[in-house]
Amino acid sequence: MKIPHISVLPVLLVVLFSLSGATLADSHSDFLHCLSLHSADSASISEVIFTQNNSSYLSILDVSIQNLRFSTSTTPKPSVIVTPLETSHIQTTIYCSKTHKLEIRIRSGGHDFEGLSYVSEIPFIILDLVNFRSIEVDTKNKVAWVESGATIGELYYRISEKSKTLAFPAGVCHTVGVGGHFSGGGYGILMRKYGLAADHVIDAHLIDVNGRILDRKSMGEDLFWAIRGGGGNTFGIVLAWKVKLVSVPEVVTVFTVNKTLEQNATKILHRWQNIGHKLPDDLFTDVTITKVNSSQVGKKTIQAAFKALYLGGIDELIPLIQDRFPELGLVKQDCIEMSWVESVLYFGGVSREHLDILLDRNALPKQTFKAKSDYVKEPIPESGLEGIWENFFEKEAEIAFMMMVAFGGKMDEIPETALPYPHRAGNLYQASYLVGWSKEENAESQKYISWIRRLYSYMTTYVSKSPREAYFNYRDLDIGTNKVGYTSYAQASIWGLKYFKNNFNRLVHVKTMVDPENFFKNEQSVPPLSSSKEQGSLE
Repeated sequence: MKIPHISVLPVLLVVLFSLSGATLADSHSDFLHCLSLHSADSASISEVIFTQNNSSYLSILDVSIQNLRFSTSTTPKPSVIVTPLETSHIQTTIYCSKTHKLEIRIRSGGHDFEGLSYVSEIPFIILDLVNFRSIEVDTKNKVAWVESGATIGELYYRISEKSKTLAFPAGVCHTVGVGGHFSGGGYGILMRKYGLAADHVIDAHLIDVNGRILDRKSMGEDLFWAIRGGGGNTFGIVLAWKVKLVSVPEVVTVFTVNKTLEQNATKILHRWQNIGHKLPDDLFTDVTITKVNSSQVGKKTIQAAFKALYLGGIDELIPLIQDRFPELGLVKQDCIEMSWVESVLYFGGVSREHLDILLDRNALPKQTFKAKSDYVKEPIPESGLEGIWENFFEKEAEIAFMMMVAFGGKMDEIPETALPYPHRAGNLYQASYLVGWSKEENAESQKYISWIRRLYSYMTTYVSKSPREAYFNYRDLDIGTNKVGYTSYAQASIWGLKYFKNNFNRLVHVKTMVDPENFFKNEQSVPPLSSSKEQGSLE
């Protein structure tokens, strides 16, 4: 682990938002000169700078782009990519970006759904934390330090190397970067037992806009609260996270039961909506809706895949499901016992035969997609579910799914103000929607995006209201964006209240305190209050 030393770089100029072509070229050249000039070892930093003239530029840019919707010839590209090897490289990059008016985008895993960590419509650079991926696991104290550039798969692997009964409650897509996942909340298959990934962060190292390296004590509780769910790259650059590990049994049980419309999927799903959030905390369930081939040749049907993780053995799980959810028809042959770390791969749709796949950042195929999210507080009636099926029968939904993730359990016990992530008690489940298409169809992407927007519009009646809540880690620019240049609280609250509810106000106050010039920004970053009038309106 790179334990940082405190150092300070002066605050300089506010980033300007429009540059002429000539000015841009000058800024690019001046930025590179600045990096060399202000680095203690100019030879060292030269090894981590990639310009568009560098032969490695495109491969480094593309390697972490997970949504191919943002990997086209017309996608705006950074003038420079910096892949720092040490904290001084990051500090110098911040200093020179501010000085030479270049926006900075911070990337860990590149899974952000709208490409905000590597795309900008105004002149920008990428600070890619791929080399900050050290992990130290302390099984005696049940904690780990993990740097932001590591993936959650790498964290899981390092935990499993040292313990069969320790785990961490984060997601199942193992190539997701720790930095974005933790700073947006981070839910997964241990959520009902232990809550979110962010609920288990107990310390962090962050570089602020002034180049200072802060830990929990020196950054203060307000900033520490904000980065655990409010988006770390809004407030600075989080270098590393200290997390509490949780206990799991040596053997867990998983199952998947598929039901089509012909097998009574509508009624079974309606029943699941009423009981999924009430099941024991040791039992996590989700349901994935897709269009599949029917048993009748040439016809399609809808399939609901009921998937579960139980923190215990088959012999305990079978009677539990038969008692609480007999409609599912679960039998012993549907169930598989395995270790917790193997269950992560099972839920991620990856073979569990070789655990070292967790270390492969490129193990999963990249997709071209658009996604959206909702929270459901009342069961959708059967007639409402049938309307969803009608949407999925449309031709644009060949590569599409809707996932429903049961809440309840620990999520009901944590106050919505505990962290910026507010979607706690009162939610039956989170609903997410995704539509994909081939990269070759990118020119026709609008018809697929229109489809998911129609589905989202249809769901309005059945999901949360005032605000219609959304999950920050499933970024969706449809729900509102900041303006280029000055963004008011009123403008940002259009999307901010959907992600954070009333926690958005506290996030704005923290931002005003730690980054008043709004250096760290993107299309959905928390803005500072810019006037006494705005500040007064929130008091």
